Amino acid sequence: MSAELLINVTPSESRVALIDNGILQEIHIERHTKLGLVGNIYRGKVSRVLPGMQAAFVDIGFEKAAFLHASDIVIHNEVIEDVNPNHITKKDIRELVRDGQDIVVQVVKDPIGTKGARLTTDITIPSRYLVFMPSVTHVGVSQRIEDPEERERLKNIVQAFCDENGGFILRTAAEGVNEEELVQDADFLKRLWGIIQTRMKTKTANVLFQDLPLARRVIRDFTGTEIEKIRIDSKLSFNELVEFTKEYVPELQGKLEYYKGERPIFDLYDVENEAQRALKRRVDLKSGGYLIIDQTEAMTTIDINTGAFVGHRNLEETIFNTNIEATQAIARQLRLRNLGGMILIDFIDMEEPDHQRRVLHSLTLACSLDRAKTNIHGFTALGLIEMTRKRTRESLEHILCEDCPVCEGRGSIKTVETICFEVMREIVRVNRAYDADKFVVYASPAVAEALMGEESAMLAEVELFVTKQIKVQTEHLYNQDKFDVVMM
Repeated sequence: MSAELLINVTPSESRVALIDNGILQEIHIERHTKLGLVGNIYRGKVSRVLPGMQAAFVDIGFEKAAFLHASDIVIHNEVIEDVNPNHITKKDIRELVRDGQDIVVQVVKDPIGTKGARLTTDITIPSRYLVFMPSVTHVGVSQRIEDPEERERLKNIVQAFCDENGGFILRTAAEGVNEEELVQDADFLKRLWGIIQTRMKTKTANVLFQDLPLARRVIRDFTGTEIEKIRIDSKLSFNELVEFTKEYVPELQGKLEYYKGERPIFDLYDVENEAQRALKRRVDLKSGGYLIIDQTEAMTTIDINTGAFVGHRNLEETIFNTNIEATQAIARQLRLRNLGGMILIDFIDMEEPDHQRRVLHSLTLACSLDRAKTNIHGFTALGLIEMTRKRTRESLEHILCEDCPVCEGRGSIKTVETICFEVMREIVRVNRAYDADKFVVYASPAVAEALMGEESAMLAEVELFVTKQIKVQTEHLYNQDKFDVVMM
């Protein structure tokens, strides 16, 4: 695997693209006027307790109140690794927080759509190899580190730093790392937590801790990934990242490169065009098949079609090959578009159970490369695959797009014929309600043309019916489905 990071920085925006084997896999965007909140720690004030939802709204200084569920409130200081969640007594939200209470919280999900930020009191502070957790006193190890001896070695090193102030979780990137680097990480996190505790005592401070800006955050999180090169097109950002990597990620320092090319950095590997294509519903497959991806409020749906792919042997083989190819494309699109929450995939129906099993295995394998946590729940009775992907930030579409002012997010508008019929009905309705001498219809060019052309006979019939003159006026600024009937 040859992975490369391209970092594009402008005064108002930062963008990071992950290129794997020459293909864009992920793109991260952060507007400097609208920074992400995930990972930030705030001193909030409980504004409203909702017993019916077992949750509370917390004011952390933003327009929308943030949401804190009872299950996200830590009520125990120690969590044993093998503890059964059922053994932890579930407490009522009214026993945990009260209106007007000051509370220290961390954002786990950015505000998405109409929903405010999601909060937790279970504070976690990540570094390159460790995650510090004040609510526990033990050491946890990432499940992706499978070697029992390595797990034990790492545990023994970090155990010495655990005390009543907090414990640690070893990240996947810690595998094979020497003791000195782990000690440095643990020291840094302890010092940082001490600073945050000092700020907690200061009543004026609302923001206790802010996560790193996008470029540094991505470099921190990609520690342990086989990155060959990191190119940055801003001299100032390059110098900042050199200093950052020198202190925190020295193994990546030699891979930083200032990009001086005349072409924009995102024109390399066709990143700009790929990002534009990621906003479309349709994704074409090399074989001729295609995917249709729809984001809704409740879930994301993905439909697979054979399209122009006719295969070579028989229908079942054609369907199977299309579905297998689609699994790779789906895994990439989920990362590229940053789709999260519930995902429903409608593969082309397969008769053979072996084909279903192999398609499911192929999808699981393709999604294993994703850094976001995914759960694939297999085929339903209707032949659909249900899966979830952890969502913390807005999807690419939600960052870059807004609802169309014409269709208001429906994705369709009324036909010219439909609008013509609505105009006729409106004239009859107004004629019955008011006494007018004549009517003027203001409509878009397409509708006005239809009323004076192919629908003119119908308009003449309405004139006879209401016994009033009807005049059609073209309004070039009107959308297709907008019209006005004015009495004269």
